[in-house]
Amino acid sequence: MKLKAALASVALAGSIAAVSTPAMARDTISIVGSSTVYPFATVVAERFGRNTDFPTPRMESTGSGGGLSIFCQGIGTQHPDITNSSRPIKKSEFDLCQSNGVEDIVEVRIGSDGIVIAQSAQNEPLDLSLQQVFLALAKEVPDPSGAEKLVPNPYKKWSDIDSSLPDMAISVMGPPPTSGTRDAFVEIAMEGGCSVYPFIKAMSKNDFRATCRSIREDGPFIDAGENDNLIVQRLSRDTGTYGIFGYSFLAENRNVIQAVTVDGVEPTQETIGSDQYPVARSLFFYVKKAHVGVVPGIQEYIAEFTSEGAWGDNGYMVDVGLIPMPRADRMEVAKRAKELTPMTAADF
Repeated sequence: MKLKAALASVALAGSIAAVSTPAMARDTISIVGSSTVYPFATVVAERFGRNTDFPTPRMESTGSGGGLSIFCQGIGTQHPDITNSSRPIKKSEFDLCQSNGVEDIVEVRIGSDGIVIAQSAQNEPLDLSLQQVFLALAKEVPDPSGAEKLVPNPYKKWSDIDSSLPDMAISVMGPPPTSGTRDAFVEIAMEGGCSVYPFIKAMSKNDFRATCRSIREDGPFIDAGENDNLIVQRLSRDTGTYGIFGYSFLAENRNVIQAVTVDGVEPTQETIGSDQYPVARSLFFYVKKAHVGVVPGIQEYIAEFTSEGAWGDNGYMVDVGLIPMPRADRMEVAKRAKELTPMTAADF
C-alpha cells in the first residue's frame, strides 16, 4: 500500500504520467542499455541484491542507443528506471526524453573504457593504424590512385591496404548501430583514421561525419549484435577474424584472445586511463529522478555504484575491467549523483 500511495502522490504532483495501477506496482529496479556497461552494472547489482534488503535489479542489454530510446519513452514504472550507456546522451535523445515527460535526468559518469580490436591468442601480434582501420571498414574510401575523390571500398584483404599486413580476407565482427560501442568506435577510431586525408577533413561537418562514420555493408564487417561474448567465442576458434568490443571483455578472456595494438599502443588500464590509447571513451548511466522514491532502492543502488569500494582505484569493478576516474572527479560525480542533480539543455 505504501508503494501505491507513493505512486499516487507523485502522479498528483505531475511527475509521473497517468498509467494503470498494475503497470506501476513494481519493487525491482529496471535497467536497460549498453552491453559494455552491462558487466559493471551486473556486478554492482548482484552485490546490491546480496547485501541489502532490496531485490537484485533486473538488467537487460539493449545497446546504448536502444536503451536510451526505451528510457526516453516516458515516466511510470512500465518504463525502465535507469539506462547504461557507453557514450554521453545525445541532444536529440535528451530532447526526446523531454518531449515524453522524462524531464529530470541524472547523469552518472562511472569511469573509462577502451574499445579494443582483438584477435585469437594463437595469432602473431598485429599493429594497426587508425588510418588502416578506416580503410578496412569504411563504406567509401579515397581513390587508391591518389585522386581526391571517394570510391566504394575496394579492399578485400588486409594486404591490399598495406603489404605488411596479413595476406587474408578482411573479416571484422563488431557491434550493431544501436550500440554505444559502435557510436564511439566510428567517432573515435573511424574519424581518427579518416581525418588524415585533407580533402575529407575539408568537407562540411555533415559530409565529413557521413563519410567517416559509414561502415561498409559488402561483407568484411559482420554485425554481431549486442552479445560481445559471441565475438569472443568466434575469435577463440577463428584466427582469420577480428572483433571489436569493450576492454572489459578483453580483460576477462586473455586466455583465448589478445589485443591488436593501435598506432603502436596496447590497451591497458594505464594507457586507457591516461588517454594514451587512441580508442578510449567514458562510460555512464542515466537515472529518472521521478522514479526515485517510487521504485524502492534506486538511490541506494546509485550510492553502491559510486562508492569507493565499487568504482575506486581498488574497487571491485576494476577487477572486471573498469578504468577508474581520478579521485577528485569521482568525488564530484558522486556528490552530484547523491544530490540527484538533473541535466539541463545547457549541458550540451
